[in-house]
Amino acid sequence: MSSVFDFSYISQVKPLEDYKLSLVFENGKQGVFDMKPYLDKGVFTVLKDIEKFNTVRVAWGTVAWGAELDIAPERLYSDSKMLN
Repeated sequence: MSSVFDFSYISQVKPLEDYKLSLVFENGKQGVFDMKPYLDKGVFTVLKDIEKFNTVRVAWGTVAWGAELDIAPERLYSDSKMLN
């Protein structure tokens, strides 16, 4: 696992099955982030709606759903399963 000081912003995101996100970071690393542990917490509960979840996009160097919901790029980087 990486430290919160070792991160990169997001350049690409693609929703995957089972509430996972395929991520490409600006440093070229690729990873998969599992959103399932967050779906019962606070503002993230709305993402249980798979149509809403699938609207994910890159915004402000991280991933976002609409204008009101995002997740820190440090968290995405530190908790993703890196593929390279």
